[in-house]
Amino acid sequence: MKKGVAELCVLSVLRRREAYGYEILSEISRYPSLALKESTLYLLLGRLSKEGFVTARTAPSAKGPPRRYFRLTEAGAGRLAEMEAFWGGFSADVAALLTEPPDPKETRDG
Repeated sequence: MKKGVAELCVLSVLRRREAYGYEILSEISRYPSLALKESTLYLLLGRLSKEGFVTARTAPSAKGPPRRYFRLTEAGAGRLAEMEAFWGGFSADVAALLTEPPDPKETRDG
């Protein structure tokens, strides 16, 4: 489940602005339950790039080696919109199921 949510989160960060890997990790890590490993992020970015949802460019860095900056493509924006639409219904349904009181007629003894 977290795999799909990771994609949604990465695309959401890139909707706001172009960013390099560490910036994406830092943004997502503000929410502890969403934290990703660096290796997971770069595998995901590679897949998203291959699928045409993000593009990457390399630029010099004032601190260390060149950085790869990732940007959401038009196709990526469409993918994000689809995922957001699904997420709204999905999260509402899960919340409803989790908060639904038990049926008093049902017994757990089998």
